[in-house]
Amino acid sequence: MPDPLSQSATGDGTRARIDTTKPHSARFWNYFVGGKDHYEVDREVGDRIKGIFPGLVDVAVDSRLFLGRAVRHLAAAEGVRQFLDIGTGLPTADNTHEVAQRVAPDARIVYVDNDPIVLAHANALLTSSPEGRTAYLDADLHDPDTVLEDAADTLDLSRPVALIILNTLGHVADYEEAREVVRRLMAGLPSGSFLLLCDGTATSEGMVAAAEAYKASGAIPYHVREVAEIAGFFEGLELLEPGVVRVTEWRPEYGVADRASAAVDAYGGLGRKA
Repeated sequence: MPDPLSQSATGDGTRARIDTTKPHSARFWNYFVGGKDHYEVDREVGDRIKGIFPGLVDVAVDSRLFLGRAVRHLAAAEGVRQFLDIGTGLPTADNTHEVAQRVAPDARIVYVDNDPIVLAHANALLTSSPEGRTAYLDADLHDPDTVLEDAADTLDLSRPVALIILNTLGHVADYEEAREVVRRLMAGLPSGSFLLLCDGTATSEGMVAAAEAYKASGAIPYHVREVAEIAGFFEGLELLEPGVVRVTEWRPEYGVADRASAAVDAYGGLGRKA
């Protein structure tokens, strides 16, 4: 099979830093949501984990649907015109900027990742409506101050921003460290800003087994958390209805409402900073 990344790799040594001998979270997730940017090692682990727990595919797909619904709500109902998407992963269909700019063509979006795979696809993310703007930052979630400083080149941090962190904080092993990252990021955003967040949860034996199998594959581990821990990320924020719920239960729209009863092992919510 041809190298799916060969046409988009940069000339600055990025491709040389891509390790194709171990599964990679962005490529693994891309495989699960039907993308094309993955290697044999990612597909092998993906198929193995699907055999252990097929429900992980639902987590991937339904998390993307949750992102779309929430971004549309933020742009249409809350009037948000600025989005900071951290841990964006590989581009697929209905990326944050595409959803937001369909509603508000003047929306500005900054994607943040520090992964060479995603960096190789930066050009795919750096598209925008003529009225808006889309930018990509090669930065680290663990360095919130730098993320905010660099994002300010594109976003006006004196005006509300929607901070988006989807299926990313599970890669931060220490829960308190993950909470501190969120607190520091939100502290740098003004009143009226939002936190849109979801992560995989330890709400079934299958999901826990899938996380263990992924860890055993040699990939960077992903730590599934309790629902109460996901809710803890929203401490100090005003949770919008229906609160922290399964991603399928967050304001399901016509056409996907039949998924709302699915026991998907991913919880999330949307909170507003006072």
